[in-house]
Amino acid sequence: MNILGIETSCDETAAAVVRDGREVLSNVVYTQIPLHRPYGGVVPEIASRAHVEKITQVVKSAMDGQDVDAVAVTYGPGLSPALIVGLNAAKGLALSLGVDLIAINHIEAHLHTPFLYDRGETPPCPDPSELYPSLGLAISGGHTNWFDIAGAGEYTTIGQTLDDAAGEAFDKASKLLGLGYPGGPRVDKIAKAYLAANGGSTKGMIPFPKGRPRDGVSALAGLPAELCVSFSGLKTALLRHVQRNPDLQNPDPALQDADPSQIDPNSHLACVIASYQEAIVQAVADRTRTALRRRGYKAFVLGGGVSLNSRLRAVLSEVASEARIPLLMAKPRYCGDNGAMIAGLAYTRRNISGGAALAVDVAPSLEVG
Repeated sequence: MNILGIETSCDETAAAVVRDGREVLSNVVYTQIPLHRPYGGVVPEIASRAHVEKITQVVKSAMDGQDVDAVAVTYGPGLSPALIVGLNAAKGLALSLGVDLIAINHIEAHLHTPFLYDRGETPPCPDPSELYPSLGLAISGGHTNWFDIAGAGEYTTIGQTLDDAAGEAFDKASKLLGLGYPGGPRVDKIAKAYLAANGGSTKGMIPFPKGRPRDGVSALAGLPAELCVSFSGLKTALLRHVQRNPDLQNPDPALQDADPSQIDPNSHLACVIASYQEAIVQAVADRTRTALRRRGYKAFVLGGGVSLNSRLRAVLSEVASEARIPLLMAKPRYCGDNGAMIAGLAYTRRNISGGAALAVDVAPSLEVG
């Protein structure tokens, strides 16, 4: 069964065709990063206008030469103006083709990405049905959530960020230090060079806080503090460090366009960046270790744009190895927002389909489960 997936939850206009939930036949993504870079973040109005301009072309390219048996689309969570464009396009296309429409949760789709593979390849891992129960971590610009996945569509949130998501924390640090947008990839490259220059050692890093909330905080909403994280204190610690160090203030505007490799890996700036990243990575690793001790999982499933971070991948690989379970990660091209993850999940996740999907509205604050 071939399913066309459409994704417009934020600043990527994406469409893909996936066979039987896993084999990616086409995958087209139009990124809006150049449009949002001057503003240091995504501007919803600009995003939605770009989606309107590009979605027909992107969908047409994804469908080129492919038969489609159903159309799947993200209806939340995400930016409301952006979601509306994709949902309306998908409804019209499904009606014109005379096929089912399937509404998909964006975050659940990220947890399906490790199971995707390209046409003609050998599947990288068993089918999801063979790996329950699994621990899932969706880590992106908008979400940092841990899930107990008991079965197909059976998600229970067991931990989460109480404020900023990891990706958002990276972007805000990048903006403060004058590195530009998007911050995550630039932080990753600079931190990687710092570690290489120091023989992989973290001993010289600045001891930034790792964001452990206290028990009893109302923001926990009943979740265990040991499985939740807060990055607000980390951001404040970075700001205070910058205020105490004149060499980090008034950064050169040229930094925003500079290749990260041009930054001296032995500089104070590189040390700050690597230390900040390490605090985020170790905070995520600590919560993951705790979650893996609470139940006997068959696999650890990692998804979301921040899962592309090289240091996070390395540390979480060690965590999974300690627990003696496989860590399942997506190919780099499927870590960010894409239509393949929407089409892939839709093969088994059809609780909102047909007439119900045609009647559904966007849900910007949609939760998992």
